[in-house]
Amino acid sequence: MKIIPTIGILLATAAATLAGDWQTLFDGSSLDGWKASEKEGCFSIVDGDTLKVEGGRSHLFWMGTDSIPGTFTDFEFSAKVKTTKGSNGGIFFHTVYQETGWPKQGYEAQVNTTHKDQRKTASIYAVKDVMNDAPSKDNEWFNYLIRVKGKTITILIDGKVVNEYTEPADLQLPEKFKDRKLSSGTFALQGHDPKSITYYQDIKVRELK
Repeated sequence: MKIIPTIGILLATAAATLAGDWQTLFDGSSLDGWKASEKEGCFSIVDGDTLKVEGGRSHLFWMGTDSIPGTFTDFEFSAKVKTTKGSNGGIFFHTVYQETGWPKQGYEAQVNTTHKDQRKTASIYAVKDVMNDAPSKDNEWFNYLIRVKGKTITILIDGKVVNEYTEPADLQLPEKFKDRKLSSGTFALQGHDPKSITYYQDIKVRELK
């Protein structure tokens, strides 16, 4: 008699995590599909497979291609990331392109191992933060996975769940942050300041159903 509920739970779990194929957003060969704001020179390809972010405030937005959309709702976003001493960066999601400033729409997943900002890697910035002790190390590659399903954001570092947040149904935001919520949108990689250098490889996404 206990088998039926167990099967039901397993089926529900499997249905909730059905995913499409991985689609590559950056493979090291070009920045096709991406568009930089403010300072295009902040983003460059080095070593034939790596995106280097350096040079001040700017954001690199995924705009889409003929084969990969520029807007996602439920998804898994994956990238290999490397920080350097004192660097700060971020991965925005459910955002939209804007010419200047910090993206106003969507959320930011923080990239920060040793920058003075206490909000460290895997923080959902200023919403649910990982404080002081980063799950990453400078000058070492780690895998950063962001999962959005319904109203829940899950962040995994090297396959381990580090942070999870479910947006409340009665979410009330001040006017300044009125667009900091889940809806749909694109991704943006952050150039934070002139002293921050971060690296990315193997950026990809898949839709969840």
